[in-house]
Amino acid sequence: QVQLVESGGGLVQAGGSLRLLCAASGRTFSIYRMGWFRQAPGKEREFVAAISWSGAPTYYADSVKGRFTISRDNAKNTVYLQMNSLKPEDTAVYYCAVAYRGSYYQDTAYDYWGQGTRVTVSS
Repeated sequence: QVQLVESGGGLVQAGGSLRLLCAASGRTFSIYRMGWFRQAPGKEREFVAAISWSGAPTYYADSVKGRFTISRDNAKNTVYLQMNSLKPEDTAVYYCAVAYRGSYYQDTAYDYWGQGTRVTVSS
């Protein structure tokens, strides 16, 4: 069993930055693939970014490439999502998730999910 707790969300103006954190329980954090997904009101959950167990490679949705950076610290059992140049369309609830195998991009490949942290970007 893995428990995930996200934090770092909030309200920010367009062009601003936020850093999301996801703290994971479990002794074997280092073997997990970690992903960030988001769900905006009235829309389906979508892939944002993912990172392999070693920290590389990383994967990004086209919509966030060049603006968001995913990283992890296995010693702290934490994965981060640095979000820069935020846009109103980035407004969503952001979820982190754990996968052992399968596609990095598909939410069906992820086995455990956090409760989410809300990000609101005002124009």
